[in-house]
Amino acid sequence: MAKYRIGDTAGPYDIDDVVTPAADLANSHLDLGSVLVPVVEGGQVTVEMSATHQPEAVYLETPIGRVGVLAFAAPRSGGQWRELVRELAESLQAEGAQTSFDDGHWGREVLAKVDGGEHRFIGVDGPRWMVRCVASGPDGTADQLAQLARAILAETVVRRGKEPFPPRDVLPIVLPPVLAEQVSAAQQQMAAETGVGPDGRPAVSSLDDAPTAPAADAEVLPGGAVAQAAAANVFTEGAPAAAVDDPETDVDDETPDDETPTPSEGSAMQRLRGRRKRRRR
Repeated sequence: MAKYRIGDTAGPYDIDDVVTPAADLANSHLDLGSVLVPVVEGGQVTVEMSATHQPEAVYLETPIGRVGVLAFAAPRSGGQWRELVRELAESLQAEGAQTSFDDGHWGREVLAKVDGGEHRFIGVDGPRWMVRCVASGPDGTADQLAQLARAILAETVVRRGKEPFPPRDVLPIVLPPVLAEQVSAAQQQMAAETGVGPDGRPAVSSLDDAPTAPAADAEVLPGGAVAQAAAANVFTEGAPAAAVDDPETDVDDETPDDETPTPSEGSAMQRLRGRRKRRRR
């Protein structure tokens, strides 16, 4: 079986085919368990948590937009992304987006345009996995976003594991210790402000007890994955976010009209989903 070093244009990679030393990957890639995503110089990490306080998505924030990468279980026969392309486009159209297709390095890509935002979906089939990259930014960034998303996907590594998962299931996201510490600190901060802990019970913990720094034995390179993870932004379901999240994730981002100060409306796709939910009621 062929072995590859990250950056030799053979990506995205299966972790069993990678010979790049783990020490190098530790600072070049954000290890999320099922997928290792290369960080972007000058970027920032954002984690979105569900209402049950589980990580739903991790994004790389850059000056031109947000990029998220997820790995999915897939059949041995492959071809899952080809099956999903048209379904994804139809789903986006149903939400009011203008969609089109582009031919990229790995095949067909889906482009979606909504008020104030442009989103590109790229998928690649691997051995029993499929990886999908979503790049989202403001109007006028389509070309730059395409280059950025393809560059990130080309150096992404997938860790499928041996556990059986039904095809199309998202493979589990596991936060690295330094990022998990940031999430814990953010949850305790919220508990301190609201008086309610992550389990819904009255909060009794204090931020003074929350670890916020990388482990002492972690090598921290300025701007690397460990440093960006240690400075991550954490959003819980319902909190405003700066860019698009996954249109397949049904998050209610509406804010009461009488609440002040008025928070950010979030991404164009979030606002679109909010309008769609209001129509359903």
